[in-house]
Amino acid sequence: MTRIVWRPLLEGLLESVWLVNPVDLRILAVNQAACDLLGLQRQDMVGKPAIELTATPEDQFFWEDVASGLTENIHSETLLRGADGMAVAVERRVSLVWPEADRSVYLVGLRDLRRQRSTEDELEKLVAELRATLESTADGILVTDLNGGIRNYNRHFAELWSVPEALLLRRDDTAIYAHLANQVSDAQHFRQRLQEMVDNPLLETSDMLVLTSGRVLERVTRPQYSRGQPTGRVASFRDITQSLAAQSQLKLAAKVFESSLESIFITSPDFFILAVNPACESLMQCPSGKLLGALPQDIFYDPQDTELMPGLPAKLQEQGFWRGQLWIRQQDLRACAVQMSWVLLRDEVGQVTHSIGFFRDLTEEHEAQKRIEQLAYNDVLTGLPNRLLLSQRAEFALRVAERNNGECGVFFIDLDRFKNINDSMGHTFGDRVLVDVAQRLKGCLRETDTLCRLGGDEFVIFLQEIDARGAEVLAQRILEALGQTLHIDDMQFSIGCSIGISLYPEDGKSLDTLIKCADTAMYLVKARGRGSFRFYQPQMNVNLLSHLKMDHAMRQAMDKGLFRLHYQPQISLTNGSLLGAEALIRWTDDELGSISPAMFIPLAEESGFITTIGTWVLEEAVRQATLWQNRGTPVTVSINVSALQFQLPDFVETVAAVIRIAGLKPQLLELELTESILIQDANETLSRLHALAALGIALSIDDFGTGYSSLAYLKRFPISKLKIDRSFVTGLPDDESDRAIVSATIGMARGLKLKLVAEGVETPAQRDYLASLGCESFQGFLCAPGLAADKFEELMAGLPASQD
Repeated sequence: MTRIVWRPLLEGLLESVWLVNPVDLRILAVNQAACDLLGLQRQDMVGKPAIELTATPEDQFFWEDVASGLTENIHSETLLRGADGMAVAVERRVSLVWPEADRSVYLVGLRDLRRQRSTEDELEKLVAELRATLESTADGILVTDLNGGIRNYNRHFAELWSVPEALLLRRDDTAIYAHLANQVSDAQHFRQRLQEMVDNPLLETSDMLVLTSGRVLERVTRPQYSRGQPTGRVASFRDITQSLAAQSQLKLAAKVFESSLESIFITSPDFFILAVNPACESLMQCPSGKLLGALPQDIFYDPQDTELMPGLPAKLQEQGFWRGQLWIRQQDLRACAVQMSWVLLRDEVGQVTHSIGFFRDLTEEHEAQKRIEQLAYNDVLTGLPNRLLLSQRAEFALRVAERNNGECGVFFIDLDRFKNINDSMGHTFGDRVLVDVAQRLKGCLRETDTLCRLGGDEFVIFLQEIDARGAEVLAQRILEALGQTLHIDDMQFSIGCSIGISLYPEDGKSLDTLIKCADTAMYLVKARGRGSFRFYQPQMNVNLLSHLKMDHAMRQAMDKGLFRLHYQPQISLTNGSLLGAEALIRWTDDELGSISPAMFIPLAEESGFITTIGTWVLEEAVRQATLWQNRGTPVTVSINVSALQFQLPDFVETVAAVIRIAGLKPQLLELELTESILIQDANETLSRLHALAALGIALSIDDFGTGYSSLAYLKRFPISKLKIDRSFVTGLPDDESDRAIVSATIGMARGLKLKLVAEGVETPAQRDYLASLGCESFQGFLCAPGLAADKFEELMAGLPASQD
């Protein structure tokens, strides 16, 4: 009954159907569709356990669950075994039905999934191919629906737009569009364009987007169609930054070629000139029309290597590059040196396409090089050879002289009192004087002689083939030439020089030695009055070494406290009383013995050490005078002041500080000044003298009559005493001239109300004569030489008291 009832129903169904006994899970009935599904006959299926037609182990558990009644309705997919043993994919639904009140069966509905799976596989394959295509394209791709909703994009799109990884892992169109807007430089315009695309589904666009990173993207959008209707939009993005840069570089290269200050030419592979830039035309002094089609070897040449240019193409082919110095002949026929760089250009397969030559004018560099050489070998001011060039020439000449037993000479020339010109007229004027002097010296020399300016106002002449007689004649000629009047601007003046001469081989065999000897000889000329010349003598070096040794010993003596002061009394010619004492410096050296001030004082003045000595004398004399003052036997102590010491900026302050610290009454200190001090910068001197006089210090003129005696300064300056120099006292009373000078000096002092001291009185006759003329006081060996302080005190005790 059941079969009769269910068969029409089963056969009427399109899907495959089984009826399964719920007790033993055997198939009770199947329709034809079920037979066709597995390729089996109905009799091969009915009565079989359902599990035998399954193809997966999981079905064993599935039918066990069914048999146990865990569910009345099961829907799943599974695999059945066909007649050919192949698995058949099906969708399966198992339902428990009750055809009769006391009897149930399982209704198993099966739907064939093979076509669906095949279609899905095809679709999956197609999608994979599309994805591969999408990812392999060089452009970034964005696929959207008509409303702008993002459907797909490739990895390159994400890279171009720098989409963060977090946005790639979640679907958030709003966040992605916000990120894109932040990436472009004009976000508002970007959003407007997106809206235009949404509003017009058929719109096709192409534009450029500039990102904030500097990248430039070309965007092309096209509608996506399905069955003739727009269903979405595809946008492609291409990075054209480098392309634009390349175009810009091409334009820039063209500009560089046209505007380059360096001359450039371009040739074909066979080296015919194809193009030249304006700088090339300018340097060649030739229009491009005459240069195009020419060969470089027709234009460039090397005067020292005529084979260079014909062989250059072969070198270029071999090395690809050449650099060197060449010459061109310009339109005005002037030869011009150029620095050339020539490069061969090849394509990607190595074929020569062009060659490019770069060259520049070396004229200025050559001129600069000449200038550098001139600066290296010549004095900048006078253009004369400098020490380096002199050395080179002298070295060669001395070697020749040594080989041929020849004679040479060196002159060391120093201008006399040139410092006065610089100080009074300025260094610019002094430089003009040096240039004039250089020309005059050159006019005295032969072509073979070398005149060199060492620096300042010092010149050296190296003379070839000259003996002592010739050197003497030349020295006289130079003295005469420089003695002639110089005319600069509106000034006329003369300038002298001192010349030291050394001869080869007697005085030395090297230039340095000869210059040193000539310098030593010149030094002695300066010391003996200037304006002359001297030949070098070996004794000069001995004297020089002696000076150096004494200078060193003198400085050590100050450190060791070897200097002492002796005091020579100044005696009244009226009553024989003590009027004062002159402090005289003494020096006894452990090695050199007792050294006269006449030997070391000039040396100290020359080296400038006299200021140190002068300060020590001031402090020591004030110290001793203070001792005598405090003992109740005050003595006016006079000290000599050198010109250098007097010119010290703080001299007045130093004197004031010394007497203040010691506690000495100012009137017990007297400063003896030479006449040369008084004529140097008279206004400054007057100011200092008044400042000293205001302190209460007495001022006297030492060695009066031996310098620049002038009644004018005696009238202007606050001088209280004159000291008659010993040179006028020595001949008294017999020498008529000495009598006249001393008599006039005494009369003048009396008229100006100045005190007088006669120095160097050694005989009673001198003393008596001076007394007869009305001289106030004297000092000298007649009374006593300079005495140590203790000896002076003994002398002082035996003299009558002063009436002042």
